[in-house]
Amino acid sequence: MRDEIGQFIEYLHNVKKTSNNTEMSYRRDLNKVQIYLTARGVTDVKLISSQMLEDYVENLRRQNFAPASVSRNIASLKAFFHFLADEGKIESDVSVSLKAPKLEKKMPGIMTMDEVVRLLEQPQGNAPKEVRDRAMLELLYATGIRVTELITLKLSDLNMPMNYIICRDRNKERVIPFGTAAREALARYLSGAREALVKDASFDTLFVNCSGEPMSRQGFWKLIKSYTKKAGITADITPHTLRHSFAAHLVENGADLRSVQEMLGHSDISTTQIYANMSHKHLREVYAKAHPRG
Repeated sequence: MRDEIGQFIEYLHNVKKTSNNTEMSYRRDLNKVQIYLTARGVTDVKLISSQMLEDYVENLRRQNFAPASVSRNIASLKAFFHFLADEGKIESDVSVSLKAPKLEKKMPGIMTMDEVVRLLEQPQGNAPKEVRDRAMLELLYATGIRVTELITLKLSDLNMPMNYIICRDRNKERVIPFGTAAREALARYLSGAREALVKDASFDTLFVNCSGEPMSRQGFWKLIKSYTKKAGITADITPHTLRHSFAAHLVENGADLRSVQEMLGHSDISTTQIYANMSHKHLREVYAKAHPRG
């Protein structure tokens, strides 16, 4: 099964032009089922039955995997076995009977404006690390980009005179503007702090860690957690919380959904629609509290 997983990932990469994160997610999910089946003496994809896959999914549920995780694993299985059937490596798609659990649509966690300001103002010192941290936080909230996009930005992706960044995916790119606060934080970082951190002057990654290397997702996650605690914010704040907050605050202040969709890089506007729903809910709550006959 290992060879077929490798061929599937290669297909995603070369034909579907999927992102590295997507490929890593598929590989992780499929490696888990491979380990499960191998432990039961099944290594040939031709011997895998629909009952084996249903037993595997039930095993995930017994291990208390969240419904969203179970659903994602099922999606990975379906994509993989559909590929195998199309390629003639198995006689029929044995994943068709798998049913994803119903997912309760949860509103994403959104920070208040007060919380955003308190978080962004935490890195206040003049040390290169603090100047870098302020620039990263300001840019993340100013553009709503994903943490992976933030830590892989190149100097060449940044246009300071025109106040925008370019986020590049494998098969597309998008231009995202940023405002004065982010520009000032970036200018301060580029005026000396980055040079103090980077070891190789030719290195093109915009944000680097204290060793002069690209920052990891885990490194930035820890950074967010540290400043959240310092800001006295008790809510669970992640890099994605700032992305959600960016979108929700834009919509609440009148931005049209199509523009927000383009900045976020959503392929389907229905994904962006949740922020409009949140805005409407917020307006109803304000009305109920403030209107004399609410």
